[in-house]
Amino acid sequence: MVAATPTVTRAGHPLPDGPPYDVTVIGAGVVGTAIARELAHRPLRTALVEATDDIANGTSKANTAILHTGFDAVPGTLEARLVREGHHLLSAYATRTGIPVERVGALLVAWDQEQLEALPGLLAKAERNGYHAARLLDAQETAAREPHLGPGALGALEIPDEAVICPWTTPLAYATEAVRAGVHLHLDCPVQDIAYAGGLHTLTTGRGVLRTRLLINAAGLHADTIDRLLGLATFTVRPRRGQLVVFDKLARDLVRHILLPVPTAAGKGVLVAPTVFGNVLLGPTAEDLDDKRATETTAEGLALLREKGRRVLPRLLDEEVTAVYAGLRAATGREDYRITAHPERALVTVGGIRSTGLTASLAIAAYVVSLLPDAGIEPGEPAEPAPLTMPALGEAALRPYLDPESIARDPAYGTLVCHCERVTEGEIRDALASVLPPRTADGLARRTRAGNGRCQGFHCGAALRARLEGARP
Repeated sequence: MVAATPTVTRAGHPLPDGPPYDVTVIGAGVVGTAIARELAHRPLRTALVEATDDIANGTSKANTAILHTGFDAVPGTLEARLVREGHHLLSAYATRTGIPVERVGALLVAWDQEQLEALPGLLAKAERNGYHAARLLDAQETAAREPHLGPGALGALEIPDEAVICPWTTPLAYATEAVRAGVHLHLDCPVQDIAYAGGLHTLTTGRGVLRTRLLINAAGLHADTIDRLLGLATFTVRPRRGQLVVFDKLARDLVRHILLPVPTAAGKGVLVAPTVFGNVLLGPTAEDLDDKRATETTAEGLALLREKGRRVLPRLLDEEVTAVYAGLRAATGREDYRITAHPERALVTVGGIRSTGLTASLAIAAYVVSLLPDAGIEPGEPAEPAPLTMPALGEAALRPYLDPESIARDPAYGTLVCHCERVTEGEIRDALASVLPPRTADGLARRTRAGNGRCQGFHCGAALRARLEGARP
């Protein structure tokens, strides 16, 4: 393992001089950071390159935050295997590091006879995927499990091991571990051109030139763009937009499980789910687009969600909305991951990682590293990672403002700055002094929840901005 002072470089600073990297990962989303973490504990000089000003700034920050079992994946696919393995790996990792997870279980609810008749087939599919805890519920038991369901539910398939997870703390944990172990993280570093000659890739970026022996393309929505810079044209990413509605914490008692529809070819459909932050989520839509920047919500999309939500959980529509947002998934026209080693180019492509990427991230990372010998580099034996503990952001944990011992040691943990989300002065200070400090209000929100509550930063926004500006060098 490479031992080094944490290296994070940003806009305004040229890339550091030095020998070529052994491996460079393009894209610091949840998959790219997981790969960097896996590489960090090997005897390799590794870089993680990200076009934007923070990690997890694309698809990874705007998803449904579900830790999937993989019960409904296409049996025999790479995705099915890696989601199944990833569920176990990430569950254990979250326990070790303090990433918020709540095992609430899921109900796949049938609302008509056709859907009801599809449930036994979905049960059989779950079993083919190695998941044997699912079971069928009749209408009476379904209503007992979820008393606020809309009228007409005929039955359900119960998936007791589905869980909700924090989508922000997960990649932050990966990246923090990677950087602490010696990976160089280069932010604000868009890749503009790539040349391969003499066994080295030369990357021209917005901040200078970087050389590397092996390249891993984990650029998410832009993986096809990187693919073409490398002279390949193996797939095209067409963004699939998912709009979501976040309801106030007062709605949390209305739902006990993740409520799933019977899936279709367009995706898993519109769900209702609790979040680890105490809210209720409704969404996503599934809109195939051409614009990879189209992360705005639309009146039509939100109206569709309200229509779907009204049938599933009618009382939810009477609750206050805290926020709406949209994320883009990297659809490639094939219902499987596109992870391929290219030995002649010293390259591994990691494409087509859709909504299951959060769950599968650690398994994807292990699989990618297993391909490195085929791509021309031996990763070496892994070293034991140093212990890591992430901030307690979930409502199921003992938050600092409720912890008398923490407050006694440091009164800053008893001083609220964001009252909606109960975020304290101490938590904000810790985030700003961390290995990967935020540079924006959005980045601070993903690390602390500050500004994400009912008032959306109306009351605390100025104070948060002042702290961010005071922390900048």
